[in-house]
Amino acid sequence: MNRHSFSLLACLLVSLFCVGADEAPAPSLTIYNQDFAVVRQEVPLDLQAGTTSVRLTDITAHVEPDSVILRDPSGKHPLQVLEQNYRADPVSEALLLSLYEGKTISFLVRTGDKQEVIPGKIIRSGYVPHDSMAESRFGAQYYQSQMAYAQNSQPIVEIDGKVRFGLPGTPMFPALADDAVLKPTLQWLLGSEKSGPMLAELSYVTGGMTWQADYNIVAPEKGDLVDIVGWVTMDNQSGKDFENARIKLMAGDVNKLQPGSAGGAINGRNFAQFAALDSGMQPAVTEKAFDEYHLYSLARRTTLHDRETKQVEFVRANGVATKQVYIYDGVKIDGNRYNGWNIDMIRNNSEYGTESNPKIWVMREFSNSEANHLGMPLPKGRVRFYRRNDDGQMEFTGENVIDHTPRDEKIRIYTGNAFDLTGERRRTDYRVDNNKHTLDESFEIKLRNHKKGPVDIRVVEHLYRWMNWDVAMHSDPFNKTDSKTIEFPVTIAPDEEKTIAYTAHYSW
Repeated sequence: MNRHSFSLLACLLVSLFCVGADEAPAPSLTIYNQDFAVVRQEVPLDLQAGTTSVRLTDITAHVEPDSVILRDPSGKHPLQVLEQNYRADPVSEALLLSLYEGKTISFLVRTGDKQEVIPGKIIRSGYVPHDSMAESRFGAQYYQSQMAYAQNSQPIVEIDGKVRFGLPGTPMFPALADDAVLKPTLQWLLGSEKSGPMLAELSYVTGGMTWQADYNIVAPEKGDLVDIVGWVTMDNQSGKDFENARIKLMAGDVNKLQPGSAGGAINGRNFAQFAALDSGMQPAVTEKAFDEYHLYSLARRTTLHDRETKQVEFVRANGVATKQVYIYDGVKIDGNRYNGWNIDMIRNNSEYGTESNPKIWVMREFSNSEANHLGMPLPKGRVRFYRRNDDGQMEFTGENVIDHTPRDEKIRIYTGNAFDLTGERRRTDYRVDNNKHTLDESFEIKLRNHKKGPVDIRVVEHLYRWMNWDVAMHSDPFNKTDSKTIEFPVTIAPDEEKTIAYTAHYSW
């Protein structure tokens, strides 16, 4: 696949900087998979020496006003924002009703084929003003509370001396004032030492945009060499269209304060090996390291409409070696019962860890390495598994999610429970000697294979009673995987039952 790779630097230059002279300035987006984005766009200004008033409506409905940056990228026009006003309450019927509370307006009332105009006095409009600062601080919780309030706050209108809930007809208002806002608006008072036109750069953080990765893994009828196809899905709920935009996707755990809370160099590798097909097509997405994260750039400009979900293929790898792994973790812990228990409480409770889990997990494991036709940072996302049936049709066999995965790391994904494999775990002995500060606990694990062929199962046991332990007796070889876990690798023949026994000795 390497012979079809393209230079990452060339891809970035093509995708980010090659703009024809006759093309309009294009917006740029960096979308984060945490429901926000950074918008960058060019704003033409006609400045006057002294102060200039500017009004901009080409913004999203979820802009964070205090994140706005307006600057001259060329540095030739000293520019100062003396004042910024954000108006996020566009004209609506409810807003106009609120402006006429206590006043009489006309209503157009239709009855069958007839219509008439009647006067009515607005006692209460039922309008709930939009508080952008509160929404920014308290997020969805604030929005839901305001919507609940609005639903219980109907308009009240007085007609012929009688009060009624709800509007009698279509309200008819006088003409709008010149300062009426039809969409979210930024108003600036700008200071400049000289007059003249300039192209300023506007940047801001906005909510209402996110992206995610999805992976489809297809296994053949027999064998474990799979094909992987991955998509990035972008969702625009920002209230604004982005025409012919340059789009980047940021992957990683970027710290951003949530509503209500208190408080790069090119790395020389090429994401083209994922997306470049055998025909030598240009990759749809390129990748580079950026600070402590990874930045994925769409090679082509694209239009992202409001209320639109757009998908772009960014991973295509064939012949990826995987391994199906069976794991039996026989201990069953009631999280509600033992929530908040410390290690002393666990050590002194004889019932802890005695419940058995009969299910054997099915895991799919593969290496994210170049030798395995992968080897690039994979953003977190949902992974779906399919296997072809003997009739050629693909059948769904499970799904799960992966976290952000660097190159050369192993990926192990739980896909379900084995149907023809069962496990049983029971404690056979439990002895505590408080004078000697020792505890001995013995277990017996039984595994049964009802498949037509042999299977390898990893039996995982947790030594949770205390930090100092050793295995005093064991029927089978085991591996110590960490300071509190051991693993018995066993092979079970068809229709065989395998028994594993061991004793853990604790001292403190």
